[in-house]
Amino acid sequence: MKKWTVSSPDRKIVSALTLGSGGSISPLAAAVLASRGYTDCNSVSSEFSVSAEELSDPFLINDMQSAADTINEAIDSGEKICVYGDYDCDGIMASVMLYSYLYEAGADVEYYIPERSEGYGLNAGAVRKIADGGVGLIITVDNGISAISEAELVYECGMKLVITDHHQPGEILPRAEAVVDLHRSDCFVPFKELCGAGVVLKLIAALDGGDYTMALEQFGDLAAIATVADIVSLKNENRFIVNYGMNLIENSDRPAICALKAVSGLEDKKIDTVSIGFNIAPRINASGRFGSPSTAVKLFLSEDDAEITNLAAELNELNSQRKNKEAEIMKEICAMIDADPMMIRERVIFICGKNWHHGVIGIVASRVSEMFGKPAFIASESDGEIRGSARSFGEFSVFGALSACSDSLEKFGGHPGAGGFTIRNGMTDEFNRLLRKYALENHKIMPVMTIRADAPITAAELDIQYVRGLSFLEPFGAGNEKPLFYIESAVVTDITSLSGGTHTKLRLKIGYVETDALLFRTAPDSLMVNKGDMCSLIVSVGINSFRGNESISMVVKDYRSCNVVQSKVFAAVSAFEAFLRGEKLPDNYYPSMYPTREETAEIYKQIPAAGISADLLSSRIRIPSLNQCKFLVALEAMRELGLISYSSAEDSYRRNPVSRRVDLQSASILGKLKSHFRQRQTVLQG
Repeated sequence: MKKWTVSSPDRKIVSALTLGSGGSISPLAAAVLASRGYTDCNSVSSEFSVSAEELSDPFLINDMQSAADTINEAIDSGEKICVYGDYDCDGIMASVMLYSYLYEAGADVEYYIPERSEGYGLNAGAVRKIADGGVGLIITVDNGISAISEAELVYECGMKLVITDHHQPGEILPRAEAVVDLHRSDCFVPFKELCGAGVVLKLIAALDGGDYTMALEQFGDLAAIATVADIVSLKNENRFIVNYGMNLIENSDRPAICALKAVSGLEDKKIDTVSIGFNIAPRINASGRFGSPSTAVKLFLSEDDAEITNLAAELNELNSQRKNKEAEIMKEICAMIDADPMMIRERVIFICGKNWHHGVIGIVASRVSEMFGKPAFIASESDGEIRGSARSFGEFSVFGALSACSDSLEKFGGHPGAGGFTIRNGMTDEFNRLLRKYALENHKIMPVMTIRADAPITAAELDIQYVRGLSFLEPFGAGNEKPLFYIESAVVTDITSLSGGTHTKLRLKIGYVETDALLFRTAPDSLMVNKGDMCSLIVSVGINSFRGNESISMVVKDYRSCNVVQSKVFAAVSAFEAFLRGEKLPDNYYPSMYPTREETAEIYKQIPAAGISADLLSSRIRIPSLNQCKFLVALEAMRELGLISYSSAEDSYRRNPVSRRVDLQSASILGKLKSHFRQRQTVLQG
């Protein structure tokens, strides 16, 4: 269960935004803006109306002039240039952009993108190989800012170096003719959140004398793809780049884009950040994850129609392999959790497997974190090396945790929300211990994964014109997320299975309005509500057009029974899991957590062989004396004794066939509880 927060925008500000915009901001869009801190039309205009003229002068960036001069001199002198990229979508797009510009400018240019097995950034082997090929100048894109020793090697090999990057620099900058990184402490440009391809877009403009016209026309589409894929803030200049690029992609005559749209099912469809982020970018990324990044580069550089078609099909197949491998790993992880649910009762989830594909470990870590609402550290042992990725949220810092575990790690890196690490040989258990220690010492109360609704939405506001007005806020992405709305109570009037039971469509009655809502990746038989039930929901809304008819489309982000009191649920889960971990609770907690035989029997009766979610089961139990903690303890006791089994993939419990009489009191969790409150009684009597 995730925590819900619902904003209540100031109605006076909503009215001011609507009236002050002359009607260009709909009441629903104004409610979202007010909930996000915008108070007047001027602040909205400055954030949402960025034009090409407002892109800052590329020469305001430190070393940009030196970078342009160095590169132009190399072009003019016929010096061989190598564009050195990265194997993710941002690095690939940046490489294609700069290589294409230099090639068209008449440069003697090649590109080098390391395979995933080589690791991120400049490496010594690649530098020597490039030098042996007669290169005089290396230009990094989307990497290089941390390559201190490798930069020295570049000069030892008789070459020069220009670095363009968007990652955080260390205290020492690498040796180079120019270091173009907006995050340098001495760089004071107005907007610093560009991705690697965004920095290259500015470099190309600088190489063209500072004018953005050619750079945007030729490479705005590729910069937009990279900006969405790299999940940088879609505000200010990034907002303009993505808006401009989406229009180019939608009306593209670039053969590679057309081929990717075809294999992604996007032909003749409106392009938005969702179609880029979930259809186009993953196929480009798949080349670096499951094949070679050069496949994607070749696709964008090729002029042969047959080759382009084949390369796009290859990327599509690699993406399918990625999804299949991801599903296989998730299936293994869920089986491991089902065998030992304590894995997800810890403050932080740490799971280590064998021979899991490292190209998807980061994606898997995100999914595990999302599924179980906890920071997730997922690792895999392959060829004697244990490498992993981590994802987090809220105030729990991945980088802080990895730093605290550094004695057990060969290497690590990252930031608060994500990171990568390699565990020292034989120190997996120690890493896990240090991870749990860090979580306990730094987060007595762990952060809870939270879904934030921008505003409540009423039946009157479920109006096509109001909903259409939300398009004013596009494009959506990091820093400008798609709006979510809270529906306080809706009656489920019908439930329909979609895609063979993979998804569900709910028919909802909200006040006097009836509408459909889609629940993706949720089967009808695993729903927490039944036909006729009343529930609360957090949803996104949009416009669906079919054969000229428009209707409101609604996608459910989360839902729950109307009688859920989330503060009580979170307090109960926290106490229950703390007890399982052996952490000390207040003495009066233990007796109140102990379920009676009658309470446990009633819970057992309500669990079908087909399975039921814990939330739905809890809502069906009508025992005044049964609190949430007792409920969880009873489930764990029955699971221990084999009366029921737990499926983490479906977050559900199933009744098992039982052929023998089972003594409930023999469950170890009940024994531990008893010992605690007996100790309390002894202390009180003494």
